[in-house]
Amino acid sequence: MKPRLLLIFHLCWITLSSVAAPVDFEKQIRPILAESCLLCHGTDDSKGGLRLNSVEGATKTLKGGGVGIIPGAPERSEVIKRIVSKDPEKRMPPADHDMALSSEQIALLEQWIAEGAEYQEHWAYRPLEPGAIPSVSDVEWTKSPIDFYVLKQLDDHQASPSSQASDSTLLRRLHLDLTGLPPSPEEIQSFTTDTSEQALESAIDALLSSPHFGERWGRHWLDKARYADSDGYEKDRIRPNAWRYRDWVIDAINNDMPIDQFTIEQLAGDLLPDASESQKLATAFNRQTLTNTEGGTDKEQWRIAAIMDRTETLGSVWLGLTVGCARCHNHKYDALTQAEYYQIFAYFNNGDETNTKVRQSDEEWDAYLEAKLRNETTIEELTKEMADISKELTGGFGPWLENAADELEKADVDLSLEAQIPMAVYASGKAVGQIHQDGSVVISGTNPDKATTTLRFESLPQGTRYLTLSLEPDSSFKKKGPGRAPNGNLVLTGFQIFAGKDFKDAEKNKIDITSSVSSYHQKKFPAENAIDNDHLKSGWALGGNVGKTNQIHFVLAEEIESSEKIVIRLHQNYGGQHTIGRFRILASPALPLDLTPQLAESIISKKITKIQKTALKQHYFLVTSPDYKRALDQRNERFKNTPKPPLMDVRVISERKSNPRSTHVLRRGEFKEPEEEVIPLTPAFLPSTQENEGTASRLDLAQWLVGGRNPLPPRVIVNQIWANLFGEGLVRSMNDFGVRGDRPTHPALLDWLASRLIELKWSRKALIKEIVMSATYQQSSATREQLLETDPQNKLLHRQNRYRLEAEILRDAALVTSGLLDRRVGGQSVFPLMPKDVAALNYNSSFKWVTSTQGNQHRRGLYTFFKRTAPHPNLTTFDCPDSNVTCVQRNRSNTPLGALTMLNNGTFTEAAESFALRVIRETGGIENRIQFAFQAALARTATKTEIDALTALYSQSLEHYSKQSDDALALLTNKDAPESERIELAAWTATLRVVLNLDEFITRE
Repeated sequence: MKPRLLLIFHLCWITLSSVAAPVDFEKQIRPILAESCLLCHGTDDSKGGLRLNSVEGATKTLKGGGVGIIPGAPERSEVIKRIVSKDPEKRMPPADHDMALSSEQIALLEQWIAEGAEYQEHWAYRPLEPGAIPSVSDVEWTKSPIDFYVLKQLDDHQASPSSQASDSTLLRRLHLDLTGLPPSPEEIQSFTTDTSEQALESAIDALLSSPHFGERWGRHWLDKARYADSDGYEKDRIRPNAWRYRDWVIDAINNDMPIDQFTIEQLAGDLLPDASESQKLATAFNRQTLTNTEGGTDKEQWRIAAIMDRTETLGSVWLGLTVGCARCHNHKYDALTQAEYYQIFAYFNNGDETNTKVRQSDEEWDAYLEAKLRNETTIEELTKEMADISKELTGGFGPWLENAADELEKADVDLSLEAQIPMAVYASGKAVGQIHQDGSVVISGTNPDKATTTLRFESLPQGTRYLTLSLEPDSSFKKKGPGRAPNGNLVLTGFQIFAGKDFKDAEKNKIDITSSVSSYHQKKFPAENAIDNDHLKSGWALGGNVGKTNQIHFVLAEEIESSEKIVIRLHQNYGGQHTIGRFRILASPALPLDLTPQLAESIISKKITKIQKTALKQHYFLVTSPDYKRALDQRNERFKNTPKPPLMDVRVISERKSNPRSTHVLRRGEFKEPEEEVIPLTPAFLPSTQENEGTASRLDLAQWLVGGRNPLPPRVIVNQIWANLFGEGLVRSMNDFGVRGDRPTHPALLDWLASRLIELKWSRKALIKEIVMSATYQQSSATREQLLETDPQNKLLHRQNRYRLEAEILRDAALVTSGLLDRRVGGQSVFPLMPKDVAALNYNSSFKWVTSTQGNQHRRGLYTFFKRTAPHPNLTTFDCPDSNVTCVQRNRSNTPLGALTMLNNGTFTEAAESFALRVIRETGGIENRIQFAFQAALARTATKTEIDALTALYSQSLEHYSKQSDDALALLTNKDAPESERIELAAWTATLRVVLNLDEFITRE
């Protein structure tokens, strides 16, 4: 450019800048850069050495010697030179990039540079600054601070808000928004005739306290949590207990759990001090990821994939950022580097996928506690009865003992215990059992956490009545055993014996064991625990006496025949590798007075230990008093039948306590190509956690999100809540608050709401009430012709929005209107009516869709079993997300398939028939029935035109079905109704099916 032209160019900009309004970087410049420049000149790429995402990158000297942007000098800035260049080889953006700038955009860039090229921090990352509530033209219209912010923008655009919606429309809107269920005619009548000032607020409070509120808003959250009842991928196995997390969500929302606590418990409930069952259950949020159980998969690959999903879900749900773009490289537009992606990833990388036991339901738990109390009371009564009997009998114990000694001496019994050599031993897992010539068995190989050892014997001596498990030391074990635990201990949680004509028959015939006694037992682990039928936890242990021989003796309820095959099973399910190391099985026949060989020997030798004396007294009471034996048998039966707590396993996440994993940046996201190591850290462009740097956990991450210093999560959360009440968020790109996302339509209102949420102590219900009590929310949704051109997308909020109901709510509304809905809250997923063979489309051939019964088929859509590879078609037809990844905003499509589904699908035709039956039963006369139908379905009265049209349709249908009764039979599900009733029911079904297909019915006004 010639010197004279440069001077003219510069003088023109001096003149222009003196008259034009200053450029707003955030509103006018950042969108241009994001759309046309940052793909090649952003965080991840700096072609030619130029980076336009920061002032430092934009103003540095380039490889060619020039400077991209020289503040105050657009004519010398390489950016402007390249933008206006006539040379297609030099012009930017390149012609083939479809990002060409308009003359207006070029002028804005030139003016911005001339004004100093000031970069501003992106609006979403700035601290919350709601500012003062603005002045407006019509204070009387306002009902809430919300309205001042909305009306201020309307004033600036010389527009006015809409009038308030009619009472019936407003009530239906509130019911659908807050509970997802339309109001009944009685509720409409009550509300529209209540003239008190508190009528609206009372209705809102009732809806907020409804148990159905948690269902409606829980559904919003489950979209974000990517909830489903199956694993996904090729096998897509079912998750039978997934619903327990759904119940947690519903309960938490109904109880108005503060959103900060709601966040912390789901991301890191297991890390809270003394974490409760509920807090551990909450971490099932992290387990809603897909699970690949296909054969031959690399577990580490899919573990990494699950953590990436958790990382990206957190980004979408709480940060409103597309963090997944940084999985393989620095984010092209936002200030998130690839290293920062893996720093967030690191918070999740030390979590293990585990199970935890939780109660199935509060009702079942209450019933269990009641039964447990009854059982414990009975046991206490029987124990007292036994104690009273034993007091009376104690004086005769000495003489009985002397008499027993005499009988044993006269009988001259053989008290030797004969070791029995098994023919085979089976150890669970990868353990190995070796049989020695003396009959001892030694278990070696891998020591599992829990174990079951099974022995087979060709026979036992004729008349065997007593068995002894002799646990013996062995130098190959730590502390010489006899257990394989690191301390030499073991826990025998169960001892069982089976007998039969062959081994197959033996497995069906368990021999009862009447009592057990041991040479030693660890405190709280007595011998009787080995025969209490609880093979999971309670057992006999010998802590404090390891490295020695320990014996436990069992009395059988019947003698063993020598012809019988024998199976003995030793359960070791305590955990912690408390398994058996070396042992022998000893046997002996029946003895006088039903004494065990060990007790008989102690009586003869007169060397009775403390444990043996206790066992002998118990034996004396049993053989002396039938009442004592009866009470003991009843108590043992009570112990055996002690109600088991109704617990279930739920998939959760737990922080590993040893061998923590290291985290590395993965080259292009490939799990087999780790690069530099990173530690858990939050992105640099947001406030730091400032705590536990390098060793931070998921709990630190969760607290960082909702601690109040990070401005993004409150903005993102209130935007999601707003969208659920208006159909669109104040930021319309709900999952992208980054530089490529939409700017908020009302920035000051967004910040006020975010600040208000924190003031309200993160109460979801309180914020929702504040919004729905506003004049902005209560506006009519009717369009106004004069604003169709100036605000066609209603960004100024000059009215409410109208939009089609969600998939589940469409079905719920039809079931409510028809009277079919089962309103029970919570519980297992159900299987409503579904077209045949849809479930067969998935790869898992073992899965069968069997329609639920007893009202379960009419539960709310929220409870419909969701199989990822074959979801219910009624859900997918109306845009229910696939649950493979998080969804913060559903799409809304309008297709012929949707109309055909509403008109002909079995669910909706059944609803129309039930609706017709309800109308016939509850009202009389054609006009009255039509009016009742309109109140029930649309929350309003029918006009004369509508009455005339539906009356004509009913008459035509009645005439048709009177002539074609087979058509009536084909239409209805109730095949047993008399023909005259069937024809009328069919005519009303055909008529009311039209009402249930009106745009007004499927739309939230």
